[in-house]
Order: sequence, then C-alpha cells, then structure tokens
Amino acid sequence: MDMKKRVSLELRHRSPAEVQELVLDNCRSSEGKIEGITEEFSNLELLSLINVGLTSVADIPKLDKLKKLELSDNRISGGLEVLAERLVNLTHLNLSGNKFKDISTLEPLKKLSQLKSLDLFNCEVTNLGDYRDSIFTLLPQLTYLDGYDADDCEASDSDGEADAVDDEGESEEFWEEEEDDDEDVVAEVDDDDSGDDEDGAVNGEVDSEEDDEDDDEEDDEEDDDENSSPEKGQKRKREPEDEDDDEDDE
Repeated sequence: MDMKKRVSLELRHRSPAEVQELVLDNCRSSEGKIEGITEEFSNLELLSLINVGLTSVADIPKLDKLKKLELSDNRISGGLEVLAERLVNLTHLNLSGNKFKDISTLEPLKKLSQLKSLDLFNCEVTNLGDYRDSIFTLLPQLTYLDGYDADDCEASDSDGEADAVDDEGESEEFWEEEEDDDEDVVAEVDDDDSGDDEDGAVNGEVDSEEDDEDDDEEDDEEDDDENSSPEKGQKRKREPEDEDDDEDDE
C-alpha cells in the first residue's frame, strides 16, 4: 500500500489536526520520499515511518509538536538538516538500520536542543572505535544513545514500570477482595448450619418433652382403668342398691 493511501486510512474520518499519533510502518513511499503528511497535522506528537523505503526526509513538513520520530530500517544516509529546522521540539529520534557511515552526517542534530534519545543500531557509524564518546561530545544534550547513557546505564521506562506496579496492585486487591468474599460466604454457611443445629436441638427437646407428657397421660389412664375394674378372682362388692333390687324381685 502506498503512503498516501495509508495516511487516508489512518485518519479514520478525523481531520489531520485531531491526530496525535500516526503510524505508517511497512507501507511504500514513492521515490523514497515522504508523502501525504502536511502541516495540517499540527498536533502530531508521534510519527512512525519504519521500513517504508525512505532515502530522504527532505519532504517532512513543519510539525512543532512532534516529539518522537521513528525512521528505522530505511535507506537514509544524510540530509538531517531539515529535521533541525522543522521539528524543533523533537526529543526521540530513531535512525536504526539506515546508511549513516560518518559522525559528520549527524552534526545537524546539534540544533535539536530538546533531543534526549538517539538510536543508531545497525548503522555503519556504530563500528567506529570512538563512536559513543564522539556522539556524546557532538550532542551534549543527549541523555541516551542506543538505549544507554554516557555511563553505560540502560534507559529506564519509568512510566511502564509504574503501570506494571499499578496493575499488580489492582490484581492483588482484586484477589484479596475475592478471598474476603469467599470467607464471608463460608461464614454465612457456617452460621446457617449452626442455626439449623440449634433449631434441631430445640425442636428435639420440645419433641422429647411432648413424648414424655404423652407417656405420663397414658400411664394415668392405665392406672384409672386398673382402679375402676376389680382384680381377677375377687368378687365385686355389692352395693345397697343392688340388694334393694333383689328384695323387690322376691
């Protein structure tokens, strides 16, 4: 896909002034030049043109807010003066995998007073014996060259580390909340079980008392029956009324 068409697709119905990041990696430039990018991208902060076949940056427009420019894996060998003139607030520049051979071709970058990070991996210039010392001397505003400072300390991505810490903290908090919820559920189940046990115990006691009362009533009834009926082998005692009845019959 050619660069102009790719720019149109990346706009996604937005105006150029609304775009802050524009990634055009692996598209094809015509005649090795930048196309489709104009000064209308006035709020652009990141522009990525990795592996697009560039041989020149002469057509890059004036972009006052641009901070990061990715130009790795192209065929650029010079002409960096235009960057110093049109990208005055540039802080990160990646020229890895291009055709820079001499320190002198990088001298125009001295005018980029805000430049903090420069990458030149896989450029022939990195094979020079005093490469790192020469670059830091040429560009004193630099903090990092190829990811390391002048003392060979690796660049730290403080923002990324902070995000990672936040994610871990949220994850830990999430799992702690889950564990607390599980403990609450278990506690509720235990309370319900203990309540059922207590109810069962109370009901058991009530049932037992009712059974005892029933047994007592049955015993009383049996005693009454025994007292009211004569014992076996014993004559029933005659009542006076019975004797009167016998006399009348006579």
